[in-house]
Amino acid sequence: MAGIQTDLPFYPLNIAVLTVSDTRDETTDTSGALLVERLQTAGHNLAGKAIVKDEVDAIRDQVRTWVEDEAVDVILTTGGTGFSPRDVTPEALKPLFRRELDGFAVVFHMASLATVGVATLQSRAFAGQADDTFVFCVPGSTGACRDAWDLVLIEELDSRFRPCSLVGQIPRYRGICP
Repeated sequence: MAGIQTDLPFYPLNIAVLTVSDTRDETTDTSGALLVERLQTAGHNLAGKAIVKDEVDAIRDQVRTWVEDEAVDVILTTGGTGFSPRDVTPEALKPLFRRELDGFAVVFHMASLATVGVATLQSRAFAGQADDTFVFCVPGSTGACRDAWDLVLIEELDSRFRPCSLVGQIPRYRGICP
């Protein structure tokens, strides 16, 4: 039976949050703030938080910095996944991936279909692995971030989730987290 098994050990992850936006700052970044609140409430550690403009180099440089930091296990990005001319997060980050996590987009769209209907088609949410760091990229709306965390990531990033979670694929937990 799938689900969280509370009799198993919980291994907290170090998660960085990146907001991609030309208009948001720390006072108006409700999406990034929601992701920070959710990951900390779940027992994970905030490894870093940043806001960058919708520019390929700015996005790529920040993510590369965190990928190179062995203390960062997972990166969550919000914003830049739509179809406006300035939405370039997929173009910035997919070239960094050694593998894509195709199922994330499928599950995210299935979950958001229930909350926003076919408007989910306007999202290019995606995920992958840059070196050994998992990167999840979701839309910039607070609702999309809520859907991504509450309906998908909360379980996938919890070591107690069975039959398996991504935690066992993170180098510092390999061999101790089944």
